[in-house]
Amino acid sequence: MALPNGAGGYQLGDGNASEAQLIVQGAPTSLSAGATATAAQLANGLFVFNGTAGNLQLPTVADLEASISSAQKVNAAFDFIVINADATTDDVTLTVGTGWTIVGNAVVIEATSGQFRARKTGDGAWTAYRIA
Repeated sequence: MALPNGAGGYQLGDGNASEAQLIVQGAPTSLSAGATATAAQLANGLFVFNGTAGNLQLPTVADLEASISSAQKVNAAFDFIVINADATTDDVTLTVGTGWTIVGNAVVIEATSGQFRARKTGDGAWTAYRIA
């Protein structure tokens, strides 16, 4: 039986509130500080650091858009998470490649994680927002 669509909403799955919403998640990407993520690694969405302090640089927007061809519309977005598994004082700082802007705190301190939303803001332009 089809559900009426009077309000223009969208229902994901069968609409059973007690069921988990499953996604496909590849194995986390393990990187050391100072690394530049590839577009494929960024699309995977999960990074784990354990070691020295330093930066995680995002790929250039040109590389990202060439790799994720479906992300061509303004306001297209996806999330990614940086987990800093280091137990001492080694922070990981998100840095950007050409075409990116960061909004919010780019530092993920030791033994925490940071969630970011990448959003296409224009031709050749993306913003990474710290959302958690």
